[in-house]
Amino acid sequence: MVAAATLLAGCSDVDGAGAGTARVGKGSGAASSSPSFTSSSGSGTRAPGAGHDSPHASGSGLPSPSAAAPDGYHRWGLDGPLETAPPPSAKPALVPPAAGAPAGPPIIDHVPTHEPVVFVTIDDGAEKDPAFLQQAHDLGLPFTGFLTDDVVAGDYGYFEQLRRLGNGMQNHTLTHPRLPDLEYEHQVYEICGQQENLTREFGTRPYLFRPPYGAVDDDTVRAAAACGVRALVMWSAEMKAGGLEYAAGDRLHPGDIILAHFRGPAQQEGRTMTDVMTSLLREIQSQGFAVARLEDYL
Repeated sequence: MVAAATLLAGCSDVDGAGAGTARVGKGSGAASSSPSFTSSSGSGTRAPGAGHDSPHASGSGLPSPSAAAPDGYHRWGLDGPLETAPPPSAKPALVPPAAGAPAGPPIIDHVPTHEPVVFVTIDDGAEKDPAFLQQAHDLGLPFTGFLTDDVVAGDYGYFEQLRRLGNGMQNHTLTHPRLPDLEYEHQVYEICGQQENLTREFGTRPYLFRPPYGAVDDDTVRAAAACGVRALVMWSAEMKAGGLEYAAGDRLHPGDIILAHFRGPAQQEGRTMTDVMTSLLREIQSQGFAVARLEDYL
């Protein structure tokens, strides 16, 4: 059995990143607080081929990402419109598991691409900030949620609104345990149980899985495979209340997967979720990257 290890040290009190089996990759304040979500769409900065609620070519079962509101970036304190990326012409090939690693889905912390794109992922689901619904809509923000049932249960409707904007809702277990501490059967229960919940709530079966704390062992890979997971998704940078932290180096790279959380002021030094998201997007813009949707590449 492969022992779980840590990729990002001190990765806050909820998630850390794990180095596990068959890792793929390089190794390494909003102005508005509108409480109501509006469904009108406007022209935005998304490249052609991504119209709201139209069929999506990725086969993910998601609607195409929504277009940004014309003045959305002003409203949320960005220097310019958020640049987003359309699906690639073909999904990049992922490196298969290394010799000696357990057969099963690959573990990735980085998407193999030379395009200047990064991927925003948001974990758990404890905070259901109505202003973030508006922010995601206004900016045409593509992201992937990784949801934990015990903090989302009873509030899946909030995340369905985000899903209707074209954002995937993927698996982050039932109760957020450290999976290598559990027997194989219990790991299957945690992963497959949330697969069923998400399928029931959203009508499509998740195919991406993020292990809590980034901790994995051989049984985690086997359990994920048994539950129909196609990739275990780690990360190469994490957004915290104080700013963006990198697994290696001091800047983003093409294909980086960024971890954020559904958190409120109590967990983010008084900063709201939209405050932190604005800071993240400003940093992405300043480094010259567009935001792409993970499901379009995996």
